[in-house]
Amino acid sequence: MANTDQGTGHKPVRKRKVFYIPGYDPIGPRRYRELYRTEAKRQEQISGYELNVKGRAKGDENYGWDVNARIDGQETDTSFEFLLWSDVVQDSQSRTILSTFLLLVRTAWIYLSTGALGRIGRTRRFPVFVALYPVFALTLQFNIALVSGYSIYVIVNLVMSWLFALGFGIFIFWMTLQIFRKLDTSFFAYYLMHDYGFSASKMGKNPPELELKITLFATSVMAALDEDWDEVLIVGHSSGAHIAISVLSDVLRAMPRSRLESAPNISLLTLGHVVPMVSFLPKAERLRADLHSLSKRKCITWVDVTAPTDACCFALCDPAAVSGVAPDDGTQMWPLVLSAAYNRTIDPKRMDEMKTDYFKLHILYLCALDKPEQYDYFRVTAGPETLGARFDGYKSSPKTNRETMSTFHSMKANTWINR
Repeated sequence: MANTDQGTGHKPVRKRKVFYIPGYDPIGPRRYRELYRTEAKRQEQISGYELNVKGRAKGDENYGWDVNARIDGQETDTSFEFLLWSDVVQDSQSRTILSTFLLLVRTAWIYLSTGALGRIGRTRRFPVFVALYPVFALTLQFNIALVSGYSIYVIVNLVMSWLFALGFGIFIFWMTLQIFRKLDTSFFAYYLMHDYGFSASKMGKNPPELELKITLFATSVMAALDEDWDEVLIVGHSSGAHIAISVLSDVLRAMPRSRLESAPNISLLTLGHVVPMVSFLPKAERLRADLHSLSKRKCITWVDVTAPTDACCFALCDPAAVSGVAPDDGTQMWPLVLSAAYNRTIDPKRMDEMKTDYFKLHILYLCALDKPEQYDYFRVTAGPETLGARFDGYKSSPKTNRETMSTFHSMKANTWINR
């Protein structure tokens, strides 16, 4: 099926392939399948359509799930493939407290010395507050541990030798840090520190292990484009958004034009992106080249959805434009920047319950909406319309930020080719 979805006369989707790329998450894909199944059931009840979610057999090479949907009287079969990189995340997470604090110092220095943190702050304030949170939280934990250890030293030194008191104080200091580390499922300070540290580890350049994953992901997408699908949709959430951008860029660079013309409709949906955390760094030349390339591709549809109430994303920021690599000759076509509009699509009581739970708000793009509007995750991923058809005629939000913020604009495209 030729990729001609941009015009009129859209054909309904009968068969769709979805590649889902999660954010920086050490937990495996099963949780995402269960989230989709649970939230699909909720959206069914709200919207009145049918979604039947089935897991794959254990012997399947790639983890995923299948969805049979009946929406607006039309039936669509969707095959989800989960593009796994949680192993890379797990390997990147520091195993010791000391290495995490060293990571804190190094990451803070990178963002401050390059000026990236200040430029990110001028883009959106909230993501900077979230980025600074692990620095403040870990520093506070260190100081609490230090005060606790010193207090014990002073008290014990009153009745015992200073050497024994010092050893006991050091023990209490270290045990306090250990307790905070075990409680990180509540604080998320270590998790976020590892996340930002991974993004900055190579000054914006992809680590080799992530670059390998991108190559493998691109190979899977290219294989799907040779199969009988009406649409191949790549979904990237959070940190997975910039990975999805690079994956699709590699695919389009590697495929001859004749092959693209006969391919299914190619779509990219980025949700809650944090692109500037990487693209504003000096060595993010590959990502900037990918942003520039995708933003002017006529053969794809790229929709970017964020929410101003989501403090963990760069809401309504055109990732190519704010990174300073959007084409300046009028050829930019993508992304279409839209708001998830939680203030209208989520029940006010439910929204009030989540207003301080930043992680729940950040995952809400993948969940059922109480009053869905044009953005509806389940209609987009399992419904009878391609992404291009669903958003045909839409314009980016008038509040979209397209002001160039980054001072690093150098670009170097990936040279991976596999024809």
